[in-house]
This record gives sequence, C-alpha cells and structure tokens, in this order.
Amino acid sequence: MPNVNPDILRWARETAGLSLEEAVQKLGINAARGVEPVDRLEQMEAGEVAPTRPMLVKMSKQYRRSLLSFYLSAPPRQGDRGQDFRTLPAAFAMTDNALVDAVVRDIRARQSLVRATLEEEDEAETLPFIGSARSTEQPSALARRIAEMIEFDLGAYRRCRTIGDAVAYLRAQIEAAGIFVLFVDNLGSHHTEISVDVFRGFALADDVAPFVAVNANDSKGAQSFTMIHELAHLWLGLTGVSGRDGERDIEKFCNDVAGEFLLPSLELQQLDISEANGIADAVQVIGAFAQVRKVSGTMVAYKLHRSGAFNFAFYQGIAGTFRQNFLGQRGRNRELAREAESGPTYPVIRRHRAGPALVQLVDRMLGAGALTTTKAGKVLGVSAKNVQSVLQAGGPRLSA
Repeated sequence: MPNVNPDILRWARETAGLSLEEAVQKLGINAARGVEPVDRLEQMEAGEVAPTRPMLVKMSKQYRRSLLSFYLSAPPRQGDRGQDFRTLPAAFAMTDNALVDAVVRDIRARQSLVRATLEEEDEAETLPFIGSARSTEQPSALARRIAEMIEFDLGAYRRCRTIGDAVAYLRAQIEAAGIFVLFVDNLGSHHTEISVDVFRGFALADDVAPFVAVNANDSKGAQSFTMIHELAHLWLGLTGVSGRDGERDIEKFCNDVAGEFLLPSLELQQLDISEANGIADAVQVIGAFAQVRKVSGTMVAYKLHRSGAFNFAFYQGIAGTFRQNFLGQRGRNRELAREAESGPTYPVIRRHRAGPALVQLVDRMLGAGALTTTKAGKVLGVSAKNVQSVLQAGGPRLSA
C-alpha cells in the first residue's frame, strides 16, 4: 500500500466543513510529547508525520470519505452536486461550499442504499413523472400537473392549524407519491449549520427513489416553497443544488411553478403595492396576506415583483426585512427553549429530519432482514447504535 497523500488529508477535512480545531475534537487527537493537538494534525497534513491506521479509520468516518481516497495521487474534483443552479452571494466562505458538498454526498449515499434495497426486494417501480416536463411549459400548467400527481388540496393546506402543520401535510402528500423528503440542518453539530445563503434545497432526479432535500434552517413558509421548487426540478429530470436567489432562467421557471402552486396569480389582484408604499408598509401588508395562506412573505413579494408590481431592488429590500425578522424570532425562540431546558430529544429530531417515508421503509426492511443496522443508520442519517431509538421515537411532531 502506498503512503498516504498529505494533501488528501487536508482536502478531506476541508470538504467535510471542519476547521482544524473541530477536526481534532472529532478525531480525539490529544497533546503528545509537548505537541498540541492542532499542531499534530497540521503535521499530518504537511506530511511531516504519517497518520496511524486507526487514525485513518477515524478520519474516514468523520470526514465521510472511504479509506482508499486517502491514497489518491491528488484530491479529486469537486463533489458531484449535479447541476449547480445557485447564484451565490458575493461574499461567502469556502467552508460553506464544503458543507454543501458533504450534504450532497451524504444524500447520494442514502439514496443509493434505498434504491439498491428496493431493487433487491423487487419493490423498485419506475416513476413516470420524473423527467416528464420541459421548461417551455407554462409554470401554471406544470404546477397543476404536480398538484394532481401528489393529490394536493390547496384548501386543505390552508386549513391546517399552523404553517408547521401545513408543511407536514405537503410533505406527506409528496412522500405518498414515492418521493423521499429530507430536512437537513447541519452535519452533526451547530458548528456545521448549513446556511440558506448557499443551500436552500437539493433534488436527486432518480426514477425509482427520487430524493428532495430542504434546508431546515429556513422559515417554514420557505420550506414549502422549496419543496415544490425541487419537485419542479424532478419533473424536469434535473439533479442539482438550489440557493436563495435564483437568477438563472431555470431557477426562475421553478420559482414560478412553486409560486403558482402555493399562490395562484389571480389572488395577487387583492394586493395593490408598489415602491410608493415603502418597504415597511409593504412588509406589513404582505406579511398579513401570506400568513393567512400559509406561505412566506418573501414568496408573495417575489410573485409581485415577477408580475411587475415593483423592481428587483424593492423586492430585495422586502425579502431582507422578512429574513431579519425570521432570524430574530428564531433566536428568541432558541433562547426561550434554553431557559426552559425544553425541546425535542435527539431521536425525535433525527426521525423528523429523515421523514416518515424513510423511517417506515427502514423499519420494514430491517424487520425483513434486507438492511443491516449499519446500513439502516446510514439511510436514517444516524449511527447504528441510534437506529432503534429513532424508529421508536415518539413525542410531538416537529415541523422544521
């Protein structure tokens, strides 16, 4: 076996979204012979010290890379995100993109296991709607086709008690059509939280086990929008990553589909808003309008902008205000939860993130002996030792 390529060690850590300090904690590296933990890892990445076999095994697990990858002659190209539909902000951290790559790798691995299991158990069925649409289609027409396929009732969605319940209803309808819906928030710790500035959603357009991933750090209204946006990608047969602001034509098309799905354009006639209103007044009116319909104010503003009600700069001002309001409220909610020492348990959170469809599939396949506990953990996004606790988790249903 050739020597480990030190460049690969650094690349694997960085593409896992880990700083040196975070990596030494996850790897359990301690000070030795007067050398601090971070310095020891830096020595390995500089080729001054060779990692031991047990250390490579730990790196393989924590960096989410195969052991063989550490012996490559050079770091491979960027992970396969499919198409990158994002328009990234002018200033963003490369570690954020590393987190996105790690998320996509994880989703692809989970999807691969699901498809393989379905095929081995003769349960694989081709879904005819994957790749059935074209971007030349009218967004309203595609929105109707998607709604019919997933048997979505806009009235039932809006009658849900809370927007969280509405998100759960939409997710259930999507999963009943054979699409797995994941919510992702981080890679195992708050240090690896996925920013919505660089990742809003991901669609994996497989015709047997299609996956949709939604950033759980976004507002609930935005999560509904993202789910439909990613469904539009599936209907177009496009695998790829979506961001917050989509300036590409294909993203505008998918945004228009999602907007028409959740808020038919005729309803916008109830709003008379222009730049003359001012951003503060527009936010108040749009917010009240959106709340009743269980959608995000940003989506309403986007549809108004697309209809010509106001320019893009005014839309950005409205969207930015909604975003700041959401972040402020989320921060207050987290602080209240910490003070009350309350909140859902780890198994409940992971069960919700994986979604009912995956949980039910894993439970059934484990019982049939079609999945090992290790593979079941991979599909659910937890370690093997936590599989049973996730499958048995009860408590209140989460909505984000």
